[in-house]
Amino acid sequence: MVTVATFHVEYSRYLSPDGVAHEPLPEFARNPEHLVRLYRAMVLTRVFDTKAIALQRTGKLGTFASSLGQEAVSVGMADAMRPEDVLVPYYRDHGAQFVRGVSMAQPLLYWGGDERGSDFPAARKDFPNCVPIGTQVCHAAGVAYAMRVRREARVAVCSLGDGSTSKGDFYEGMNLAGAFGLPVVLVVVNNQWAISVPRSAQTRAATLAQKALAAGIEGLQVDGNDVIAVRDGVARAIDKARAGGGPTLIEALTYRLGDHTTADDASRYRDAGELREHWKLEPIARLRQYLAQSGAWDKQREEQLLQECTAQVNRSVEEYLAMPFPSTETMFDHLYEQLPESLRPQRETALRFAPANGAPHG
Repeated sequence: MVTVATFHVEYSRYLSPDGVAHEPLPEFARNPEHLVRLYRAMVLTRVFDTKAIALQRTGKLGTFASSLGQEAVSVGMADAMRPEDVLVPYYRDHGAQFVRGVSMAQPLLYWGGDERGSDFPAARKDFPNCVPIGTQVCHAAGVAYAMRVRREARVAVCSLGDGSTSKGDFYEGMNLAGAFGLPVVLVVVNNQWAISVPRSAQTRAATLAQKALAAGIEGLQVDGNDVIAVRDGVARAIDKARAGGGPTLIEALTYRLGDHTTADDASRYRDAGELREHWKLEPIARLRQYLAQSGAWDKQREEQLLQECTAQVNRSVEEYLAMPFPSTETMFDHLYEQLPESLRPQRETALRFAPANGAPHG
């Protein structure tokens, strides 16, 4: 008997839960201004998140998927990208979209049931939120294949939850990426819960990163509550892909501190003690402690930042609430280039029973 293959999975962390750096930091993290920018983006994402949930609870927004606790993954991932790269996100990565230049009014429109929220004035090549589980991996592989055919120095970056790694779409897209050596980076946001199913019940694999081995690509883990580790790991994977080195799967270990969506009640299946322990590991407090210890942050700056973020979010909410609902016929007029004859009677019926157009979201 001989061993025909062996493997290992590397794990990266730069900041401990108490905000202490235990390894030499990557070059970008030695710049306090860069770290402050990442911190601001994470705080803004959380303030937005809190406001969006309040809007849903008061009937001004539809079902919303919170990113509470995993802001470092979204922000670090997007910060590592170039403008010409393409983000293929799942439905919990509005923080990444903000870093990419998307207005906060856009996801509010989207979660308010208005598809104009997916028509980004900025980041025009980025994909809209993907709600079906795992299908965006196939989309990302297709995007990366087009980049390869066109000989473009661009990379597709795809985010997905841990539950997506149990779907066939994930394996199919990843296998295609590996077989053709495509310029794609898959970021698995392992927040430990696929709705009510814990990570331990999803797979017997020791890591989700090792699932990359089946596709012949590199898999690695990062501390998803350490924005420095996320940003560094994704940046290295992007650089490799851009240089023709092929795809990478990154498992970012974090925790979903909120409910799956506003339609969920996680207290029915999650232990309160477990949740309390993971609050001690959350990413924003960790980076804030490091910045404060290094003299780059203080209470006055924190208070000013919260005021600025709150004002920015409130302006976006006002913009969203003032936006008139789209007219009824748009669901037909923007579905096909030319509306099939079979749908024309449906369009006419819908218009006959449609409410008056022009009412605002608020």
